[in-house]
Amino acid sequence: MFRKPDLLLISYLALVLSFLFFASSAQSNPKTAPDKGKSVALQFTSPAFVEGASIPAKHTCDGADLSPPLKWGKVPPGTKGLALICDDSDAPVGTWVHWVIYGLPASVTELPEGLPTTETLPSGAKQGINDFRRIGYGGPCPPGGPSHRYFFKLYALDMGINLPPKATKQALLKVMEGHILAEGQLMGKYKRR
Repeated sequence: MFRKPDLLLISYLALVLSFLFFASSAQSNPKTAPDKGKSVALQFTSPAFVEGASIPAKHTCDGADLSPPLKWGKVPPGTKGLALICDDSDAPVGTWVHWVIYGLPASVTELPEGLPTTETLPSGAKQGINDFRRIGYGGPCPPGGPSHRYFFKLYALDMGINLPPKATKQALLKVMEGHILAEGQLMGKYKRR
């Protein structure tokens, strides 16, 4: 028969083991395509700014608010489509979504400057709703204070995205889960004067 202190110790050990099991399983990347291992990195750049540099004002609410030109390298075999998300994780209200695009053909290797803010692009890609409650790109527009970081994230997917236009970032992430073959990220900063 167990004494009360022994039962408490057993309960504590069971709790610790449960925590360790769930913590280790949470470290796996559920967004990666099944049986593909970890997603690989995509080369992802912009002629407008380099990694960690300031985003030019013409790509912000203080300028023409044009989407920046973006380029990426070769996508892995099996890529059926691409998606792009841009957000600001330094926003005072939490992560602020600036751009959502999905259904880009795998053959596309760049986006020109100043994409139209339409539901569907000439390539057939669709644009979602940003946190300004508008379709397409909404550039950096932070409150006064320190610089904010803006993360442009590109995803190569093993499937096409069939969401209608105006999808949210959350809806896109849910559909992409388990289908990401490769990812690229470019971070730029912006501070209002």
